[in-house]
Amino acid sequence: MSPDALAQLRFPIGAFNKPPAITAIHLSDWVQAIEDFPSLVRKLLGSANDEMLSWPYRPDGWNTNQLVHHCADSHMNSFIRFKLSLTEDKPIIKPYNEAEWAMLPDVEGMKIDASMLILEGLHARWTTLLRSLTEHDLKKVFLHPEHSKEFSVEENIGVYAWHCNHHLVHMKLGLNSSGKYA
Repeated sequence: MSPDALAQLRFPIGAFNKPPAITAIHLSDWVQAIEDFPSLVRKLLGSANDEMLSWPYRPDGWNTNQLVHHCADSHMNSFIRFKLSLTEDKPIIKPYNEAEWAMLPDVEGMKIDASMLILEGLHARWTTLLRSLTEHDLKKVFLHPEHSKEFSVEENIGVYAWHCNHHLVHMKLGLNSSGKYA
């Protein structure tokens, strides 16, 4: 597979691009994407069997089962980062090794049901929190030590709307791959 084709599978919707100015329309659309994610995943995967969930979306990529568990892990971490940002002054967040987490027994040895329940409950709480934010709250920041960069709450809403859409497309690609990358 060519490097360009592999890059297209890895980032099928492209990278997140922060708009020069984040508007109320951006925020509304992003929060809606976060809210809709669990139901879109459930609809997409509703008739998938274990074999289909084992199909990776690209060569050497995660399978759909791992993607669902990764989203639960990642979104839990993000929710905590939002809460830290809202309750502390420029907190330094703790990164985690996503690839290693995806290999732990609670991912490798489990069906997606538990992570779907996490996503549904978490996204309900998360969007309730996001819809309550003031202009002041949206400007609060956290420091991400891996990137040596401050991220604002409003930017991180966009990052996680993108993350939802990014991995939803990965799940579709995995199901459509019919196991050809396995």
